[in-house]
Amino acid sequence: MIDIQSQTAEELQTQFKAWSQPLYRVPQLLEWLYVHRVDDWSAMTNLPKALRDQLRQTYTLRSLELVRKQGSWDTTQKFLWRLADHALIESVLIPASPALYGEPSDRHTLCLSTQVGCAYGCKFCASGLEGWKRNLGVEEIVDQVIAVERWNTSQSDQTAAGLEAGMDRLISNLVIMGMGEPLANYDNLIKALKILNAPWGGGIGARKITVSTSGLVPQIRRLADEPLQLQLAISLHGATDAVRNRIMPVNRKYPLDQLIEACRYYQEKKGRMITFEYILIRGINDSPDQVGPLSSLARGLHAKVNLIPYNTVDGLPWERPTQETQERFLRGLQKAKISATLRREKGHDIDAACGQLRLRTERELVTR
Repeated sequence: MIDIQSQTAEELQTQFKAWSQPLYRVPQLLEWLYVHRVDDWSAMTNLPKALRDQLRQTYTLRSLELVRKQGSWDTTQKFLWRLADHALIESVLIPASPALYGEPSDRHTLCLSTQVGCAYGCKFCASGLEGWKRNLGVEEIVDQVIAVERWNTSQSDQTAAGLEAGMDRLISNLVIMGMGEPLANYDNLIKALKILNAPWGGGIGARKITVSTSGLVPQIRRLADEPLQLQLAISLHGATDAVRNRIMPVNRKYPLDQLIEACRYYQEKKGRMITFEYILIRGINDSPDQVGPLSSLARGLHAKVNLIPYNTVDGLPWERPTQETQERFLRGLQKAKISATLRREKGHDIDAACGQLRLRTERELVTR
């Protein structure tokens, strides 16, 4: 059966018309799903029982199962979720901080996963170590937001009146750069983001949603033609084909010249600043001779560079540079008049590398 959280308001209206149900029932249903965030049909008390039974027979209403959570209330928090088929995925809640992707400030940013595993094989990443299993469904992307909001409500001391008014929302920004390559699950991702953006759904502004990609050129161009005014981040991690070929196999299919042209097309269509994500890896891309090529790419697109010290991954040989090396690389970009930030550490003590908590938990389950 189709899950109810994969349906848009328009799709539900079509179904309710087919059932000869009054259309005012659709906003009532959506309020239960996205304001009250219930996961039980019987809780929808202002819907007639016959309608609830019809919904139950037509749609599933699943919620993610929280397996583990790392981090404390005022720090970066990582959630490990179990899906209906027992696969594991991660979401990461980043606390209020200076903006990561262009807005004046972030209240709380949630990093979402889009796949179970990853097929793109970036050499430094934990997400793809066990290979790619499957794409997430629309509802599994959407429910990462709903499940964290539901968890927050259960932890908070909100008044009943505040809850009824939907004033307890925690998440204000989304970054789509968790497990998987988001643009490899394009259709499900876009539909999920439309639901999370809609006033009747997640209510998160499109300009507060950043989609990251390792460099899928055709999908970047397709994303540029979408009406949603999404932010784009490129997981660059190398400013030359030689470096990217070494650590990112996707670059062999879509080398830098093609990637930069696609980024230029996106900029022309959207008029939005692009961010280059650049994980600093010791001895790979952190030397002073990489500052020039990176500056040239960023200058050509008027792009911002977000430097990220590498989070070590069990079983992989890569290391993070020293603090001195990180700061020297940042100064080099700033001297070249490039807008650049060095991400001050959030979450290195909680299996912060993407996919690492999932990987560690799966290995623990196998050895029990």
